Amino acid sequence: MNKVKKQLIVAAVLVAGFAAAFGSYLLLSPDDRGGGGLDVQPAAQAMPVRESSHRLTEPKKSELTVVEFLDFECEACGAMYPIVEKLRAEYGERVTFVARYFPMPGHRNGELAARTAEAAACQGKFEEMYNKLFTTQKEWGESQEWKEDVFRGYAKQLGLNMQRFDADLADPEVAGRVQDDQRDGLGLGVQGTPTFFVDGTQIRTPGSYEAFKALIDDRLSG
Repeated sequence: MNKVKKQLIVAAVLVAGFAAAFGSYLLLSPDDRGGGGLDVQPAAQAMPVRESSHRLTEPKKSELTVVEFLDFECEACGAMYPIVEKLRAEYGERVTFVARYFPMPGHRNGELAARTAEAAACQGKFEEMYNKLFTTQKEWGESQEWKEDVFRGYAKQLGLNMQRFDADLADPEVAGRVQDDQRDGLGLGVQGTPTFFVDGTQIRTPGSYEAFKALIDDRLSG
């Protein structure tokens, strides 16, 4: 293998690794392919977490709050998913983990996936759909095809009432709930996914479980 080819391979690996660790930061503008651009305005009084936000853990005495603004179609969010799962399994009795929607332009099904999760939440199945969308991301993500039928299949697998699911999926209030998260994100300076806030302060996304664990341990001991 010649030297130039080796250098190209190394460069490709580095680029892929960087994307997986830190996310794809995209322009906040409507996408001309119908990807559901962020055509919402920043919240005037943006908040990292609200009473209505989806909590993945609810400790009796929360010592720390970790909020993730995410896009279910984002590969970097998919890479962080098992890290977050491991962290909340370990710290779930001490730390409140919160998931908030921030579908990015350029992802054909990102906004639809967020509405799918919110429609599931209307039937008390947010966490189940959250897990389903991330564990199946490679099956539907990064596609220019509309994946509503795929997501309806997930809803059936979770035992949701499909008549209500379809109605909620098309409900402007459900879309508005997704946009409310986007408004807060924009107001807080979120520009890409995943973006994390720890006790209200935005942090640089840790590149590994060990790094994230060290950050949480430091905050809990402080």
